[in-house]
Amino acid sequence: MELDLRFFATFREAVGEKERTQTFDDDATVGDVLTTLEGEYDDLEGQLLEDGEIRPQLSVLKNGRDVVHMDGPETDLEPGDTLSVFPPVAGG
Repeated sequence: MELDLRFFATFREAVGEKERTQTFDDDATVGDVLTTLEGEYDDLEGQLLEDGEIRPQLSVLKNGRDVVHMDGPETDLEPGDTLSVFPPVAGG
């Protein structure tokens, strides 16, 4: 299935583009996609998942809804879904 992937801030720099369409297995979950991305981009390695869970303070949205309020990394995906990945935000 094809998914639209969007990257923000430092993750955009790591990937080298703001948005891309990528093909994944039909039964892929959010965790599968994040694992694939960590393997494809050196600067993302260890930045998305920690012990199989989405890293704290990281925001991963499926079609604009935070997957933490769904099934986390086990959230199912469907063709045409948009997955947005935001790094932790710091400020004061």
